[in-house]
Amino acid sequence: MKVFNTSFTLSSEEGTEVTDITKLVREAIQQFPVSAGIALINTLHTTCALFINEFQSALIDDLKGLMESLVPERGGYRHDDPRFSDCERGNAHSHLRSALLGRSIAVGLNNGELTLGRFQSIIFAEFDGPRKREITV
Repeated sequence: MKVFNTSFTLSSEEGTEVTDITKLVREAIQQFPVSAGIALINTLHTTCALFINEFQSALIDDLKGLMESLVPERGGYRHDDPRFSDCERGNAHSHLRSALLGRSIAVGLNNGELTLGRFQSIIFAEFDGPRKREITV
């Protein structure tokens, strides 16, 4: 078995920001002589997420609304309370949203191409921006 590894950096400008990174992942994979296999895409951070879905603006707005309703920014979280945590960022909501969606995905490769459906995109969700993030492939 051969293993190849690379990474790229993303920069966000908003507290919550959702980005289609399919093209960046494709470019990363094209660096290597791979015709078939599995690509593991991973973020090295705990307040952002990776997932596969349709990248459509109304759906992204719905996702942001869902995250806010499930995990509101000001939810009285222990992680944000100095009595229980030394975290000064007040970002428990970001950690919890990330935990719901996950920080890694696996995508099959066939003939050197990502095996994605017609409407599937690899999506990065920032929940604690603005920040720079590293994605490994």
